Amino acid sequence: MTMTVSGADGIDVAPEKSDEKKPRANWRTSLPWLSVAGGTALIALHAIRYGGWLVDDAAITFAYSRSVSEGLGPVVQAGAAPVEAYSNPTWLVLLAAGRLLGLFDHGTVFGLPDYILFPKALALLCCAAILVAGHLAARRVTKHAWLVTSLFGVTLAAIPSFVIWCFSGLENSLYALVVFSLAVLLFRAVLDHRLSSARVALAAGGLAAFAALTRPEGLSYGAAYPVVVLLWLRRTTIRQSLRHIGLSVGAFALLTGTYICWRYFEFGRLLSNPTVAKGQDAPGIEALTRIGELVGYAGALAVLVLASVVGLALTRTVQWRRGLVALLVPLAIALADYAVLKPDWMGVYRFATPVWALGALISTLAAVEVVRQARPRTRALLAAALAVATIPSAVSFAGQSEQFAAAPTFPACAVADRYGRIFNAYADLAGVRQGSLLLADLGGSSMTSRLHLIDLGGLGDSRIADYIHDNDAAGLRDYVFDEVKPTFITTHTHGSGFHRIPVDPRLARDYDQVLDSPDVEGFPGGDWIRKDAVPSPAVLAELRAYALRNTARVDRAMNMSNLTAPGWTNNCGPTLRPGQTRLSLG
Repeated sequence: MTMTVSGADGIDVAPEKSDEKKPRANWRTSLPWLSVAGGTALIALHAIRYGGWLVDDAAITFAYSRSVSEGLGPVVQAGAAPVEAYSNPTWLVLLAAGRLLGLFDHGTVFGLPDYILFPKALALLCCAAILVAGHLAARRVTKHAWLVTSLFGVTLAAIPSFVIWCFSGLENSLYALVVFSLAVLLFRAVLDHRLSSARVALAAGGLAAFAALTRPEGLSYGAAYPVVVLLWLRRTTIRQSLRHIGLSVGAFALLTGTYICWRYFEFGRLLSNPTVAKGQDAPGIEALTRIGELVGYAGALAVLVLASVVGLALTRTVQWRRGLVALLVPLAIALADYAVLKPDWMGVYRFATPVWALGALISTLAAVEVVRQARPRTRALLAAALAVATIPSAVSFAGQSEQFAAAPTFPACAVADRYGRIFNAYADLAGVRQGSLLLADLGGSSMTSRLHLIDLGGLGDSRIADYIHDNDAAGLRDYVFDEVKPTFITTHTHGSGFHRIPVDPRLARDYDQVLDSPDVEGFPGGDWIRKDAVPSPAVLAELRAYALRNTARVDRAMNMSNLTAPGWTNNCGPTLRPGQTRLSLG
């Protein structure tokens, strides 16, 4: 007969067997590492499919990491005013550290540009760490932890949304790792009766703060530890539990509050500039229907079957049920975050990265547990049902991966050429030594432009962010034409319907058009230069001739063609530097 003991949280579990006799090392002891390495390799193989693609917004943080590492402070380019155009401080710190160590934004490594290689290598390390954390969770509840880890790795590697955004150059991989680590901490703490301990409380608060400093919505994870504790609150431990909740919330508030105070003194805002510009509204109850988008993406049949399996797992032992609930709390927070955030123009469910990691672990843990405890005949039926349910999802994922590889979201390389290098050439031809450029795409251009950039999207300009937030298009136009008076202006579809700069009469009055590029929303589009910056009609003609020769091939790249052809690693060239004029895409 097996004796049980009762832990501090009231969970009855069998005591762990003594491991006085340790088995000799054999191939079985290598299974955990093989499962982690195999899953990491599969994720890497999927990521290679998208080549050297980096989304343009990622290059904004790249530019800030350059400025910080060079001692210029948190500015998007040398000489710019401090404006918090990024919303991922922890990711910025990692990139800046890489640059200080000579690993990022210096040149090439084995022929590969380090501005591509380094963030993707960081992403791969984060994915490997997620698999390690998943294994630590699995080994706590099953003898077949390597199998759970293997299935977990295969699942993550199969989800295009997860792989695409982890390797986009953005902070998604780090954010997923931090949220996932918090979930695993809570899971193991519940099973090990350590939930009501100061160490766990402080660690949970610290991880939640890390999440909040990696993505703005990460603030919501400050509630994860308190919710899990309150779910298992006992009358005899109310005071102790509340004290540890206070510790966790205090650690979270101290870390996030310190950064917010620094933000206020440095930038004069309590919120990051992107948060102000994007103007997140209070969500209504209808926002929860957006979770259905993720169900449709993952496959309704697979989600239904896996949800049923999770439901069955919740009927198992008290120990298992409480641990599983500890994982479901962060998943619920991740789903709520996705639902309430404004839909993202970048597509492919960018804000759902933690959902895929947590959902994959919960599903594989539950599936292995339910199949293991089933009778042999039932076990075979369950395994077959799970396999059949995932086939439509696998087929759909393969198609979505192929589609994205052919047309990835707004690449930083194209922006570096189109709004960085081409406008550098405009300035050289016109003899503009110190000028400015009003544009809507800040990423790649901030790495290559020698002009002072004015961000029409509001991410890098606090005044424009306020105009956008207040829905004051007239004020924005007055600011542009009467105060800023940029040397160059470029517009396209994004935002034209709001700011209407292309149809403001001051544009025709003060500027000559260099390139005509009709806007698909019906607004004039293209490139302009201030009339007082044009030395002669001959120079204007030379500018127009240059634009016709060069912008068409870059615009083809802006339409996402041939970005994963052979030689993908050098799409942006070996370096990204202000003042470059030689184009790399075509």
